[in-house]
Amino acid sequence: MGSDSIDSVKNGKSHGLFIFFAYFTMRLQGSRFQWCLTPLKKLCLVGTLIFSGCATAPYEYGTGEYGGDNSGSPYMENQVIMGTPNKLLDASDWVWPGSWMAKLLLWNKDIDSHEISDETMTSVMTYIEKNDLSDVQVLVNAYRPGNQWSRLFKNKEIPAGWRFTLGILTTSLYTIMPGRFFGGDNYNPYTNTINLYSDDVAISLHEAAHAKDLNSRKYKGLNAALYVLPGAPLYYEAVATSDALSYLERECRYDDEKHAYRVLHPAYGTYVGGLFLKQSGLSFLGVIPGHISGAIASLGVKDKEDRCPFSMGSDSIETENRPLTP
Repeated sequence: MGSDSIDSVKNGKSHGLFIFFAYFTMRLQGSRFQWCLTPLKKLCLVGTLIFSGCATAPYEYGTGEYGGDNSGSPYMENQVIMGTPNKLLDASDWVWPGSWMAKLLLWNKDIDSHEISDETMTSVMTYIEKNDLSDVQVLVNAYRPGNQWSRLFKNKEIPAGWRFTLGILTTSLYTIMPGRFFGGDNYNPYTNTINLYSDDVAISLHEAAHAKDLNSRKYKGLNAALYVLPGAPLYYEAVATSDALSYLERECRYDDEKHAYRVLHPAYGTYVGGLFLKQSGLSFLGVIPGHISGAIASLGVKDKEDRCPFSMGSDSIETENRPLTP
């Protein structure tokens, strides 16, 4: 994706890495500096860091020199698997506290809605096609533990050492705490699978961007493992967020881009708040500067005719119909 280029750094694509180093710099300066920060001061720090922005950079399609070779990927008959509608399970987003809290924090009723619209599916599948992610499995509001365990053991793109340790742990959590009820859109790098439960274009593209990011890296297993380190998610989340925003800008989908800023910035704020405000029990406050920065950034999105005289949206490109299984 060119995330290591000087241009992408200048455009804010790697601001999550800056936050990562800023945090450990604070740690190295001693506990006195860390503990003297009141919750309010920490919130101000979080706000400052988020306001460094997720500015979009010139977009690059595809996964680069380390993507495209799917020889080690597990075979799949259908790229997309749709879960069977169930009135009880599909209403779990108003029962499970984690889901309705996510709706509240992001101020978005479509989070963990368990009903994915055709518009959202078209958006994510067009992104997947244009970025050559044909080996990525997409589970839509589905619970398929057998599918996931099979993909874990057959996914030669990730070294066995990573798959049979962290991969087993990740897939076990998927099995015993199914997102079909608990929600939580995610990308599982060890099975190369996107799990969608929210009817939101920005969220779906963000998860697809995680798949693109990992598949563009040489050391896929190492990068998947690094995500669990304290502070590391800030970098990977920033890369995925920037890619989703850059994609929408490049496709001239400015209404979706405005919406994405208002969703992805506060979502990113939850990670920043969890890192800097966790000890005070106020980590949820990270969404506040995220909502503010997202609203400001969305106002800066110009009209389509100002930047896109020719239509480059997904509607102008024919895409192959992909089979869906109930």
